[in-house]
Amino acid sequence: MTQTHRSPRPPDAPVSIRLDSPQVGTSTFVNGHFPRRRALIVALSVLTGFLLTVVWSAEFVDRTIGDNVANTMLGHDAKETPIQGIAAGVLFAFVSGVAGTFTACNIAAFGALAPLSGTTGGRLRRFTAPLRPLGWLSVGMIAVSAAYGAVVGLVGTSMPQFSTAPNTPGGLSPRSVQSMVVFGAIGLIMIYLGLASLGVVPDPFARIARRYPNAPMVFMGALIAGFLIGRPFALFRQMFRDAAESGNPLYGAAAFTLQSIGNIVIMAVLFLLLAWLAGSRLQRWFAARPSRLATLTAVAFIAAGAFTFLYWDVRLLARREIIPWYPTAPWA
Repeated sequence: MTQTHRSPRPPDAPVSIRLDSPQVGTSTFVNGHFPRRRALIVALSVLTGFLLTVVWSAEFVDRTIGDNVANTMLGHDAKETPIQGIAAGVLFAFVSGVAGTFTACNIAAFGALAPLSGTTGGRLRRFTAPLRPLGWLSVGMIAVSAAYGAVVGLVGTSMPQFSTAPNTPGGLSPRSVQSMVVFGAIGLIMIYLGLASLGVVPDPFARIARRYPNAPMVFMGALIAGFLIGRPFALFRQMFRDAAESGNPLYGAAAFTLQSIGNIVIMAVLFLLLAWLAGSRLQRWFAARPSRLATLTAVAFIAAGAFTFLYWDVRLLARREIIPWYPTAPWA
């Protein structure tokens, strides 16, 4: 009797991976398809973040863009006109948030939207599918913003951000120390998330995402709201001092929540329009090689994290003449 044996698949034969197979990845930010040359991706991402700190001009972004946007929306000089009343304060909070969309501390928020770029389906679905994760992002953002705003309304006048002490060469004001600690931590967290997207380090959401798949987006929303805890943007400090002097925690919570919403509203609209206009070409590009989405996510997180850490913890020390030198462009 003869037996027929099925020849085994050659070890180098291609493996077909179904994109709709369950549990391919471990969380929103880690899809399980890791690219090659991960060390090169990390190095180039860090270099991108570093170069951005070299050319970034806070004066241009904060004053030329931020102040002009706020002045146009409010119809008067935002810095010179006192905030009078709760209604004016609430409006000022939202407008200053929109005006601060492209400030140095808010640039890291762009990394949170990168994983949503791989949405599949028709144009309508690509436009509406990101709304759900953006909603969960808002949950984390609003929770932290409201809580911090309430604290500011209660005890804000004794917090470092309320200080008006000038920054002097060789020293750091209390609000600068707070900014360094907060943004340094946020930057390192973003870098870790980028490394996890590449499979270099464990996914911190692997366990909790099995039960709560939206947990990563909630966390990212909380991280974005954390910008408020260290934010030195002049218009934000004006709102902070108004909320602190009011002694009203409800007003503080509402103002800080609207500040955060204003920060991301332009980014969210631009992202949704991009998803709608991209057509099926971007969808096919990601589907052909899912590791591309992992690469995009990692680059966004690592570059933004490196920028945030280097800008607020290293370049700031050089500007205060605590360390001897940090390269900056002439216009920066």
